[in-house]
Amino acid sequence: MPEIKLTPEEIRYISLFQEVTRANVRDCIIDNENNRIIFLVDSKDMGVAIGKSGINVKKLRKIIGKDIELVAYSDNLEELVKNLMSPARVRSVKVVNTSSKKSVYITIDPQDKGLAIGKNGRNVARAKLILKRYMDIDNVVIV
Repeated sequence: MPEIKLTPEEIRYISLFQEVTRANVRDCIIDNENNRIIFLVDSKDMGVAIGKSGINVKKLRKIIGKDIELVAYSDNLEELVKNLMSPARVRSVKVVNTSSKKSVYITIDPQDKGLAIGKNGRNVARAKLILKRYMDIDNVVIV
């Protein structure tokens, strides 16, 4: 796993998130291109992080003024990919190493491809950001 350095802004958002939700955050990624902040949360804390009827996410969205996305973290690549693509059903995850690049091929149930890709490819972009950061994967391909 590559070394992860948090910026002061990311640390501030993590602190705010933990103060509002009381859930443990593993990481925070600021995606200015898509006007969102992605929080990686321990899978056991996802319910607490979201809150009843999503109240914590709504509260954070109002405070920060950006979209808030939560992803359940896992050390296991396949589990992390499934969490990133949720609610789309993942059939398989395959990592291909070439001389200079590492790619992951994610086979999705054909009915769920739109869900997996997301509007304007937002979910694929999120998967690329997180998989590069944690698993040193350069490319994400939805099959």
